[in-house]
Amino acid sequence: MTKNFLTLFDITRDELEALFVLTDKLKREPRVQPLTGKTVAMIFQKPSLRTRVSFEVGITQLGGHPVVLSQEGIGIGTRESAADVARLLSRYCDGIVARLFGHVVLTELAAFASVPVINALTDVSHPCQVLADLYTLRQHDKLRPGIKVAFIGDGNNMVHSWLEAASIYPLEFVLAAPDGYHPDPRVMNQALKTGVSRISIVKDPSEAAAGADVLYTDVWTSMGQEAESEKRRKNFAGYQVTMTLLKAAKPDCVVMHCLPAHRGEEITGEVLESARSIVFDEAENRLHVQKAVLAQLLRGGKNASGENAVPSVAEKVRL
Repeated sequence: MTKNFLTLFDITRDELEALFVLTDKLKREPRVQPLTGKTVAMIFQKPSLRTRVSFEVGITQLGGHPVVLSQEGIGIGTRESAADVARLLSRYCDGIVARLFGHVVLTELAAFASVPVINALTDVSHPCQVLADLYTLRQHDKLRPGIKVAFIGDGNNMVHSWLEAASIYPLEFVLAAPDGYHPDPRVMNQALKTGVSRISIVKDPSEAAAGADVLYTDVWTSMGQEAESEKRRKNFAGYQVTMTLLKAAKPDCVVMHCLPAHRGEEITGEVLESARSIVFDEAENRLHVQKAVLAQLLRGGKNASGENAVPSVAEKVRL
């Protein structure tokens, strides 16, 4: 794993699996505190519920101290350059978690920070969410080579991170999206070049759902796209995850959504609340997986028992 965690392109399959072993350890032993004495800056340009709470609680549980910074407070990219913010926070803090609009701001932070930078979401990528998704599938004994994930909806940052995941874990990923809403070709091509997974884009949601192990969806209108909401509702009509669509998938198919969900738009309330939904498991696992990422990148110091902090994944974690 590199110094920073900006996308899933940053890790290997072995590191992914070792990270999940570390997540298991931290779930079993919540008193392990490898971040004792460490401070983590958390920058939020975008509104947040799951991301803020999961990171803030996770840092605290690991023994660290979170410092939450709003866009209004620091004006990253406007009042002050990302480069200067990165250099300043590196002198105060041991790590930076950033939830931003532009991915370029994240890469600038990472380029100038001397401490680890973690991507808590940008318009390009949401790697922490897909880490939690993969871990949740593993928890439900679904994560196996060749698993078919059908994503119904917009080719947004969530799709990008699933494409990143498809570059390190062998799966079949099918996106059903209307024309004009496909993922960034650069991300698509980078994933395809690895040859690790089968990746395709179709128009018909039923075609994507056929034989799927996982049906995944996200909102049709993401933050910053509110002016397009009416147009998007029209263009995505027919791309709703319904019980009828679920019947096209495997009998044991599970339903996932990164939340927040707009019941009656991208997914029906019936599906979201059904026994096939593991939506709130994946939401909970944001906390556990992110704790592992933090422990991996900010390792060092002592835990609450005075033992050495959780070792590096690269050192073949034995927990």
